[in-house]
Amino acid sequence: MRKNSIKNTRINGEVLRELAAIIRGEIKDPRINPMTSVVTVEVAPDLKTCKAYISVLGDEESQKNTLAGLRSAEGYIRRELARRINLRNTPEITFVLDQSIEYGVRMSKMIDEVTKDIKEEGSENADE
Repeated sequence: MRKNSIKNTRINGEVLRELAAIIRGEIKDPRINPMTSVVTVEVAPDLKTCKAYISVLGDEESQKNTLAGLRSAEGYIRRELARRINLRNTPEITFVLDQSIEYGVRMSKMIDEVTKDIKEEGSENADE
């Protein structure tokens, strides 16, 4: 199975949906931030490994605690995934912190500041 085959894409979507449901509703670890979302999932073509990109809304300490909580619950998450999805092999999950949403918000704020400054300079020049 190739990495971008239709079957692999379908498996990625199913694993993403079930992983999000497990993290949201099943895990009771207090370290895991309630504003945690699964951004994307990459399951290897041989179904042995899986990278789950996690986004956490909060400060850096909250992100570290959430990753630690998810890593400690890896066995339970994998077992639940095996129970919910009928695959030949249940992939071993690696959680990776995804900073793309945070990066996008930061860039958006910077763009807003620059456009505000340009508008202020334009209004000052119009007054002269």
